[in-house]
Amino acid sequence: MGDEPLDPRHVLDVHTLEILVCPLTKTRLILSDDKSELISVAARLAFPIRKGVPLLSLEEARSVEPEELQHHSR
Repeated sequence: MGDEPLDPRHVLDVHTLEILVCPLTKTRLILSDDKSELISVAARLAFPIRKGVPLLSLEEARSVEPEELQHHSR
């Protein structure tokens, strides 16, 4: 699943990204470098994006390591 090439039809557009917030903290989300996750720096969680659909449930999220957070803190 993680090795699948990105299909342009499955990439989030900028306008969608601007309105999405973390379901836990209500803070903005940052698109990961490989565009496969939305990162919540405040919650220290990464939410997967599958076929262009962000899965913003806490059950789907993974914990983000401190090193990753430093990279995504802007």
